[in-house]
Amino acid sequence: MSHKKRFRQPLRWFFSGRAAALAASIVVTIAAAGTAPAWGQKQGGVLRVYNSSNPPSLSIHEEGTIATVMPMASLFNNLVLSDQSKPKSSLDTVVPDLAESWSYDDTQTKLTFKLRQGVKWHDGKPFTAKDVQCTWHWLIDKERSRFRKNPRKVWYSNLKEVTVDDDYQATFHLEHPQPSLLTLLASGFGVVYPCHVPAKEMRTNPIGTGPFKFVEFKSNTSIKVERNPDYWKPGLPYLDGIEWTLIRSRPTRILAFTAGEFDLTFVSDVTLPLMEQVKEQAPGAICKMAPTNVSSNLAVNRDNPPFDNPDLRLALELAMDRQSFIDIAYHGEGSWSGAMLPPPEGSWGMSRVELEKLENYAGTVEERRVKAREIMQSQGYGPSNRLPVKVSTRDFSSYKDAAVILVDHLNQIYFDAELEIVESSLYFSRMIRGDYQIALNLSGSGVDDPDAVLKAGYMCGAQNNYTKYCNEQVDALIEAQSRELDPATRKEIVWEIERVLAKDGARPIISHYKRATCWQPHLKGIVRKEDSIYNDWRFEQMWLDK
Repeated sequence: MSHKKRFRQPLRWFFSGRAAALAASIVVTIAAAGTAPAWGQKQGGVLRVYNSSNPPSLSIHEEGTIATVMPMASLFNNLVLSDQSKPKSSLDTVVPDLAESWSYDDTQTKLTFKLRQGVKWHDGKPFTAKDVQCTWHWLIDKERSRFRKNPRKVWYSNLKEVTVDDDYQATFHLEHPQPSLLTLLASGFGVVYPCHVPAKEMRTNPIGTGPFKFVEFKSNTSIKVERNPDYWKPGLPYLDGIEWTLIRSRPTRILAFTAGEFDLTFVSDVTLPLMEQVKEQAPGAICKMAPTNVSSNLAVNRDNPPFDNPDLRLALELAMDRQSFIDIAYHGEGSWSGAMLPPPEGSWGMSRVELEKLENYAGTVEERRVKAREIMQSQGYGPSNRLPVKVSTRDFSSYKDAAVILVDHLNQIYFDAELEIVESSLYFSRMIRGDYQIALNLSGSGVDDPDAVLKAGYMCGAQNNYTKYCNEQVDALIEAQSRELDPATRKEIVWEIERVLAKDGARPIISHYKRATCWQPHLKGIVRKEDSIYNDWRFEQMWLDK
């Protein structure tokens, strides 16, 4: 197979001019990601960061929470990576990592990676193509991995096989072309695991090839990692280590940051009012407000009474005042949306004008609530006969802020809603089991791509499809957009999917929101991503200028 022949003409339609030229050129020759240029970086020092909740485990492939990804991403490498110096994660910002180069065959169903030689796992064993095969065999359940959870298995539903061509070459064999595959592999969830380490150990003592090595995890207290002296990128990382401290109270951790106890806040932890507080109390601090590609949404247990009744599910959605969520919980930093990140930040989402054409979004708040009350009364409920319901949410500030508003909205249409706070490390397991009635949920995406969002959240049987929504028409449309090479046609299919999801009340979306991340002025080399909270935590290029 020629490594100079990456794309047939149809796949080029997926790329815009400059991106296509870049994509073609990097296949012919891709510069090794070696020593970073000297811009006054300083070696040494321990970065101090807080984590806002206890990770359910340390295994990135088994978790969907940023509480695991942010502290653990520095232990690993991907085959390819979203360029850490760029604020957007897209196909034209994919750069080499453990793969030196890659190429498609003429059918665009075989993607071959030429791998780096001389890379070692933290325990000294050599990295080879077998590790690549094992990682994705585990993810697609082709061989036993003992993963307890596998939330991104559905990302790779098009992947038939990964073959080991030789020790340093592996090929991904696809059922059909999938233009999103490289961006999925380049996300913070695309890390390569060691074949020789059991999944059980990766949950508590992870081993990678990355710039930092795991030291210890004290549950509900701290996480420590240290510099990997044998890292395959000469001169990196600059930091000697990273120490994470768990602080559940947002006011306490913000005060600790402004007092100089931390160099970096947890990603997107800082609301607009808190950012103003940071600026007042620590005027030298740098804060960046950015989209998170996290939606707040309403998860409803459709399998059990009373919400196996579609009329009651519709009433729930009609009760919501989306703008009040944005104004109160997100301090105006948010957008009405469907499942996909809306424009201008998102490439695939529907605009508010398009959304307001849909029944669930149309009209004024009071007009929608009149309909909701009529539905409730038709089911026998009213001011003197309210429907008791428990609203569950995660013990995480971003969840709780919005959940309080949701309880108020539901009580305005004859519900008697009560808030239940679920310990953070238990929350996702409960959602997967369907152990809830209604949940105020947040759904983050590692990539602004329909394959990452729609496959994971809405396909029949997907692990992160918490509502157990299943529509064969939607599954067929999701598969159709996944293999579509023309981006304009693909977007048309995605919008058709969005309309069906809204009509079915699959998982009503409240909004996508923005939040700030802050760091002290002596922390250098940090670039915040503007389309995901998951893709910028390798930490290898950051240094402390003090």
